[in-house]
Amino acid sequence: MEVFETMQTDFQVLSSSGGQGVASQQHRVLRNTYALLGLSMVPTVIGAVIGTTFGVSLMAGSPMLSLVLFLAVGWGMIYAIQKNRNSGLGVALLLGFTFFMGLMLGPLLAHTLHFRNGGQLIAMAAGGTGAIFFALAGVASTTTRDFSRMGNFLFAGLILVLVAGIANVFFQLPALTIAISLAAIVIFSGFLLFDINRIVQGGETSYVAATLAVYLNIYNIFTSLLQLLGIFGGERD
Repeated sequence: MEVFETMQTDFQVLSSSGGQGVASQQHRVLRNTYALLGLSMVPTVIGAVIGTTFGVSLMAGSPMLSLVLFLAVGWGMIYAIQKNRNSGLGVALLLGFTFFMGLMLGPLLAHTLHFRNGGQLIAMAAGGTGAIFFALAGVASTTTRDFSRMGNFLFAGLILVLVAGIANVFFQLPALTIAISLAAIVIFSGFLLFDINRIVQGGETSYVAATLAVYLNIYNIFTSLLQLLGIFGGERD
């Protein structure tokens, strides 16, 4: 496939160019990241269709066991991708991971489609996510500012959102769900700016690892937007 051949050629150039053409290397990593990100949406959509149609979910049983299973599978795949971040296997693992994450979208999409305007809500969430991505990617790619100092703040925010999200699996509080979704949009938008700027600044040389980071940011922004739209804009029959 042409996409894989281009990425493989660029990886070989990156590996052999040493300290020369740093700006060109960063451009290649960013270009390959966007190409692989676009490709990763294909298995995500396929997984989402399967998950929605057949009701595939790891969260259908005991909340605790389901959560542990989801985290084990998800983090295990992320670890494997990072270990193979500079090889073709890393690309294959990433595409497998995005298919898995698409499957995990099934319950949320199915819930949203129960609303009379469910299709419109999904389109709005996708459009909003796209707008956030293109706006922040444009800023991160063109500014001379280094956003690396945001890392510690964003990581602290991520831990808080993760802890609150785990707690809400058991408590199911609507107000907490809203607060988590709003916080997640802010935090992962910040990570989107941080991760793309990191590529531009030369802090990330693996397009596989870069794609994984950007993909997770987009995924979480989309799901958080969709949850908020469902809460505030869902029209029941």
